[in-house]
Amino acid sequence: MQHDAIQNNKPMNVAIVSPDQIVYSETYIQAHKRIDAKVFYYYGGLVPTHLEGVGSIDRPFWFDILTKIRTKFFNKNQSYSELVFAKSLRKNKIEVVFAEYGPTGASLVNICKRLGMPLVAIFHGRDASAYDLLEKYRLQYLDLFHYARKIIVVSGLMREKLISLGCSANLIVVTPCAPDNKFLYLNPTFSEPKSFVAIGRFINKKAPYYDVLAIRQVAEKHPDVKLYFAGEGELLNTTQNLIRYFKLEDNIKLPGIISPDEFAAILSKVTGFIQHSITSRNGDMEGTPVSVMEASAAGIPVIATRHAGIPDVIIDGETGLLVDEHDVDGMAKQILRLIENPGLARSLGQAGKENIRINFSMDKHLEIIRSVLQGALETGKSDVS
Repeated sequence: MQHDAIQNNKPMNVAIVSPDQIVYSETYIQAHKRIDAKVFYYYGGLVPTHLEGVGSIDRPFWFDILTKIRTKFFNKNQSYSELVFAKSLRKNKIEVVFAEYGPTGASLVNICKRLGMPLVAIFHGRDASAYDLLEKYRLQYLDLFHYARKIIVVSGLMREKLISLGCSANLIVVTPCAPDNKFLYLNPTFSEPKSFVAIGRFINKKAPYYDVLAIRQVAEKHPDVKLYFAGEGELLNTTQNLIRYFKLEDNIKLPGIISPDEFAAILSKVTGFIQHSITSRNGDMEGTPVSVMEASAAGIPVIATRHAGIPDVIIDGETGLLVDEHDVDGMAKQILRLIENPGLARSLGQAGKENIRINFSMDKHLEIIRSVLQGALETGKSDVS
């Protein structure tokens, strides 16, 4: 079946599997549905229970009864949910499984192995860095690395981390998740020369409090500096308290979760994008933040930290300005540089747009993924990168 599909140039049937259907910060997973293939999007846990456009995975009533009997008496190492998912894969003639996140891929190894189905997994950040996850999935990751046709990672640092966990270097393909093409078509006006934007979840590895402290320093010299700080998360209340304590309510606006179009509208007028990512105490790290790439694609200079995959896509002094993690003073100084040197902001932004267009476009990212999946289908364990 697989070879006939290839010879007839039919699009391959790909199952993309993600723990959740829609998470506002996971625009990169939504983008992966646009690969040149017939995509079936499964979600609802590490072993999925739902198929987008269908709902709960369809099965006749007698299949539930039969499967429970088989699971109880004959398949003690195979769960009911695994059997149901495997049936759906066969029903939809899936040819290759693409797992979003390492734990998802690790949880699907046995299913794919029983079906003789190629498996490719992509790691995004926490799944390759957080200590608790690495310990929990240590052995399952080794099984994944042994069975998977390819492992995709979104940064060079993540590649090195997976190699240290036992993944063969030849198995790994590096491709940062890309910004939507719409950002490349933005023409920033820099109409608000003292305004900046930050966007993302208010969580430990994004350290939103450091952005507040940097803006506080800048406000001492430029009281009219403004930061649009979009997103939600567990540290939102802490951030609100800091803003209130330092009397920065007029400087820092918290619009909550915003749409890509709303983000684009803000990018069209501000002078820079800021993000102070750090390695959390539990080891959690970014992959390569898509919002950083969206800002750079829009022609806005990025001020960020030397963290995870950020230096892979932001060239310090050429397309943006980088500081060390926890260096609030350094971030404040770089914000001041852009305010006081509008020509620098424009030149960095234009260079960033070209860098993204040439090296990190969505078209290039999706083609790399399609090529990896096609190669996994055609060549098995051989090198397709």
